[in-house]
Formats: sequence, C-alpha cells, structure tokens
Amino acid sequence: MSTTTTYGVTYHPTAPKQSPPNVEQVIKALKANGIKFIRVQWCDLTNTTRYRVLAIDYFLKIMQTPRPAISLTKASLGLAFITLAPGFSPIGEYLYVPDIYSLRRAPYAPGHATVMGWFEEKIPLPDATGTVSVAVPLCPRATLERLLAESKKAGIEFLVGFETEFILLRSTDPISAVNDHGWSVAAALGSGTVESKVLEEIADCLQDAGIELQMYHAEAAPGQFEVVTGPLSPLEAADALVTTREILYNVASKHGLRATLAPRVYNDNCGSAAHTHISVHSTEPAPASNTENLNAVEASFLASLLGHLPAVTAFTLPLPASYSRMVDGVWSGGTYVCWGTDNREAPVRLCNATSPASRNFEIKSVDGTANPYLALTALLGAGFAGIKEGKVLEVKDCGGGASAADMGEDARQALGITTRMPLSHALAREALVRDETLTNVFGEEFVAGYLSVNEAMAKGLVGKDEEDTMRRLVQYY
Repeated sequence: MSTTTTYGVTYHPTAPKQSPPNVEQVIKALKANGIKFIRVQWCDLTNTTRYRVLAIDYFLKIMQTPRPAISLTKASLGLAFITLAPGFSPIGEYLYVPDIYSLRRAPYAPGHATVMGWFEEKIPLPDATGTVSVAVPLCPRATLERLLAESKKAGIEFLVGFETEFILLRSTDPISAVNDHGWSVAAALGSGTVESKVLEEIADCLQDAGIELQMYHAEAAPGQFEVVTGPLSPLEAADALVTTREILYNVASKHGLRATLAPRVYNDNCGSAAHTHISVHSTEPAPASNTENLNAVEASFLASLLGHLPAVTAFTLPLPASYSRMVDGVWSGGTYVCWGTDNREAPVRLCNATSPASRNFEIKSVDGTANPYLALTALLGAGFAGIKEGKVLEVKDCGGGASAADMGEDARQALGITTRMPLSHALAREALVRDETLTNVFGEEFVAGYLSVNEAMAKGLVGKDEEDTMRRLVQYY
C-alpha cells in the first residue's frame, strides 16, 4: 500500500490555440455526421441560455462573409423574463459573432450542434477610455476572455472544473422529487428506474459532446444528483458548463422529468451548488509562502479572493433564493469568510493540499443560477488582483476539528476570521457596489447594467406566496 502524499490526476493548461480551423471543412464533417442545424447560443446576465437555430448551409454562408455574425436586439442583455431592465433600450442592434472553436454537437438534440460567441457593436464606438472599438462592455463571455488575456500576459493561467448538483422532479406543481434517497446510496439509482436511465444518458451526452465526465452519484436531498466534469481553461470550462446544464434540462425533459438547479428546494435538507474547482498556474516557478501547502502565487490568489468574496457573491449567488442555501451546518461553505483544508464548512476548501500537481481551491459559494462567465470573472479577477500586488495571506487554515461557525469569537480572531459572508441578496449587491477592485475588473458600465438586470430578475421570480415563488424558481432554473 502506497503512503505517498502525492495523489490526484494531474492536469495542465492547454497550449495556445492555433489559427482558426477551416470552416468549410468543419461544416462538411458536421454534415457527414448528420448535423442539419446550428444553435447559435448565448448566456445572458440572468444566466438564461438563449439561441437562434440556423440551417447549417445558411450558417456556412454567414461564416464566409467578411464579418461573420447574426444580428440581435440590444435588449438581449437587458431582459428578465419579458421585462426590460431600467437602463436598457429596445432600440439598436448588436452583432453576435460565433466562436468556431466552441462549436460542438448537441447529443440531446439529434441533428443539432451548438456554438457560443461574442456580442459586438455594428459600428466601432469609443469606450470608457476613448479607444474606438466594437467591444460590448456588457458581453459576459468577452468580459471573461479579456481578464484571461491580462492574466496570461502576466504569466498566470487557470484551470477550472465543476461539480453540478441538481434535483430531478416528477412535477413542479406540486413540487415532487423523483425519489427520496440519501447521499451516494445505491438505491438512488436502481436498475430500470427513470432516474438511472436519465443519469446514464446524461453521462453519455456529456462525453459525446466532448466534455470529460469524471463521475456522477446521488446527493443527499430528495431527487438530488451530481455530475463532476474535468478541468479546462476558464473560457472552455464556462462553455462546457452551459452545455452541461442544457444536457441536464433536455435529457430530463425527454424522460418526462424536470431537472432544476434551484439553490435549495427543501429547507430541511441540503441545497444544490455549482462547486467550482480552480487551480492556479504560473509560467515561472513560484516561491514558497508562509502558509503550508501553498506557494506564494496560490497564497496571494487566495488572500485576495477572500478579501473580495463578499462582493464576488453578487455574481456567484445572484438571487435571493441563493441565500437560503448559504447557511451554516449544511456543507454549503458556511457564512464566515475563511478557507480550510478539506473543510466543507468553509466557502473556500483546499483540495489535495499535499499534492502540488493536483492541488486546487474548491469554491463552495457558487450555485447553478449564476452565469458561469460572470462567476469565473469575479472569482478569478478577485484572486488575480492579489497575485499582481503580491498580497500576503493572513487568514489561517481553518482545517481543524471545528467549523468557523462552531468556534468562539476568540478562536475565530486567532485564525484571522473577521468577516461574515453577505447573509442576503441585498447585502451582496451592496458589497459589490463598494468593491473598487471588482468594479475595475468588470467596468462601471457592466456593474451598473448587471445590478439593474439582476434586480429585475429577482423581482420577476417573486410569486404570490413562498410556494408559488419556489415553483417559479424550479421552472426557470
């Protein structure tokens, strides 16, 4: 039996992309595999995936034009249900430019493939600095890509993997789970049951879509399951998560079920999260830090992430419903800003601590209602700011026998745990407004637009009573 402290699968940032693939050859290969339609899709500020279905031959014609794109109303990024948030207008159009690198089959929809892209202005306009550009400050995908370009220039890259928790419902009115089981119990996936068929088909679809499936298993709440997908570069990881969620929704629908990412359907049981695993990679060897099991780059990233975590939650826990999950004692990360080795009651858990090649941070304060591009921009942007300034990690490892919530005030102070997480949607929004670093990461125009749409979405989910509000939530997310 091995006693080595090195364990876990090792992943590395991928090599830079080469020149774009030949579009004609890509389309020819897709058609040979029975693809007839391309879903040109985007994920908006409310984490709603929207798409236009293009005939594949028309998509090819578009991609052969001098500026390949489709036109979308500028209201696209300001919608919450059918409400246009304050500050947005129905006047004007963006171009939406497909990213051919993101093209992949949609195994849940025979004959279809999907592609992500970027929003651009039709005519170059001056930005906040006076530079003339076609960039759209409110484009979630471009915002993440811009941050990644900056970090890469500084010699810092990231890998991101996700654990996606969801609940399978037989009905949403009334809300009824597909079964009632416990964590990882065999009976949750009995042979021949609809839930076992759904999970296996989800697993097949993920792999057919080119996404690495690591595992799936039953979670603790009624009808709750989890799929774990492998790490990718952040932009690819966000694209893959959009696809993962579409697979969950569509496969469940095919079998007469509803998959929901709602943060907490049952208040007497565990909630559903989008646990986000982040590893930090430097092109130059990183020196040691004063914290055991972290190099200096990792320690600075963590220090800054913790410092900005209250504001980050405005993106990672974006709805009032998110805060019913983020409580102490239910393995959701708890309500104190801290970190801990293998501590599931800390918002940041250090995983594989003694194995540098597979070491990563698990961010538990993320749920499935969050737009993945915005969540990653917030998390990585907050941490990267600390790397740039060489921030020193002062919060100590909360990896002992007690969670921060179970400690006395003196014990928390001794570990440097002095800040609570926002305990409500309103407090998270206020933290974002006060956070200059995150405002600089996203830009003032983006923050203002996001807060407007976010508020409209929160209002749109409110029903006539708690039961009706939950019904709306599980039907939408």
